[in-house]
Amino acid sequence: MAEDLTAPAGVDEEFQDSGYAPELRRTLGGFAVFAISFAFISVAVGVFATYGDVLTTAGPVGIWLWIVAAIGQTLIALVVAQFAARIALSGSSYQWASRLAGPKIGWFFGWLSFWYLAIAVVAMDNALASQAFMPLVGMAENEDTARVITLVILVVQAVLVIASTRLLGLFTSAAVAVELAIVAVLVIGLGAVMIFTGSGDLDNLASRGVAEGAADYWAIGGGVMAAMVMGLTTLVGFDSAANLAEEAKDPFRSVPRAIVASVVAAAVVGLIFLIVLTIAIKDVTTVSAGGSPVAAIIRDQLGPFAERVLLACIAFAMFGAGMVVMAACSRQVFAMARDQRFPAHRLMRRVNPATQTPVPATLLILAVGVVLMVALPGDALIELIIASTILPALIYGGIVVLYLGVRKRLEHKEGGFSLGRYELPVAVAALIWVCFALFVLVTPDEATVPTLIVGGLIVVGALYFAVMMVRNRAVLDHEPGADEFAPREP
Repeated sequence: MAEDLTAPAGVDEEFQDSGYAPELRRTLGGFAVFAISFAFISVAVGVFATYGDVLTTAGPVGIWLWIVAAIGQTLIALVVAQFAARIALSGSSYQWASRLAGPKIGWFFGWLSFWYLAIAVVAMDNALASQAFMPLVGMAENEDTARVITLVILVVQAVLVIASTRLLGLFTSAAVAVELAIVAVLVIGLGAVMIFTGSGDLDNLASRGVAEGAADYWAIGGGVMAAMVMGLTTLVGFDSAANLAEEAKDPFRSVPRAIVASVVAAAVVGLIFLIVLTIAIKDVTTVSAGGSPVAAIIRDQLGPFAERVLLACIAFAMFGAGMVVMAACSRQVFAMARDQRFPAHRLMRRVNPATQTPVPATLLILAVGVVLMVALPGDALIELIIASTILPALIYGGIVVLYLGVRKRLEHKEGGFSLGRYELPVAVAALIWVCFALFVLVTPDEATVPTLIVGGLIVVGALYFAVMMVRNRAVLDHEPGADEFAPREP
């Protein structure tokens, strides 16, 4: 019996009212939608990449800041879910702002989201090449080799993303299963070894390690604030499910649930993983000095074979996360292009009739990755990647402000996701958190250049925006289907 790939009748009816013709295929079920957001967050990958920074800036005790970041990011996810439950269109924040605050404001949401996602693809794949794949196969550290491998990974991901949205869903679901298995096996395995051998040390959970005595430990931009970056840079991307809402079978229900569930699940899984890893450290000073502390802890406790299995699983999870980011970015481009609000929009809005995926938009993301890998020297690439960590905080802050401004105009769908009487306090708390998160991200001295890069992207966007206004002002005055999202009279 063939699988039903259609959406509920009400969903298709509302989509038609949005002013667009259906071009993308609805193949993503509830778990696949959750997997897209969870794979983007990729908690095991995030911990693998940032745990060493926590050890060197705040010491092992810095892991408890994960809880603070998790609570704050969950507040944002609850606000994002409020929009996703009402406007289920590719482009997420671009669509929400365009229809509720005006196309001009929506355009800047889309522009920042595009660059965040495009840079994130390169960052994820370059980390996969240098930190997971090369050590796994025994290659020596070499930046040029890592860049070549990154280009190969980008090409393979682009082919798979173009081939089928259903294939993307299956692949990301498998990546999530592998990632959860990594954490479960390591938590159980490390726990068992520590219990039977007595090699664990609970005192690590309160230790400052190599950061003990640091003069700037509690200072602005100091060790504690730097350690918080682990949660801020890992627990992001939960809104990626909203970028593929037009390919979900029941988006008004599955997408908001996936957004909230993914960040909560990642927060819980990540905290358990961090606690077990930290207890398992035999020598804090030695592990802190290593380039890959998570792998070193696994090797010390479980042996070199377990370390290689970990690297293989991390590589697979990273590959799946990269696919999700590329797919989300291509849908962002497609959503803006069909409204004539993206460069080369006639080309970028095209959807392949066989695969029903936006091929030119996906190839654009590949092209951006190739240019960044080939043209940018090492230091410039690192600064750009650091800059990309500021962009999601800006975008989330804009979403929260938008929600506070339009919440009274939002239609409440029967049975849909809603915070009810808690919507205002949650949104206000989320706004306070975003302001704090931005402060944490931009205050360190090393954040000066990345902050200037973000400012440069905004200036470039403003210039292109001005060109659009001169050439075709009507494009930025047109709001297809905007009246459909106004509250209905009782």
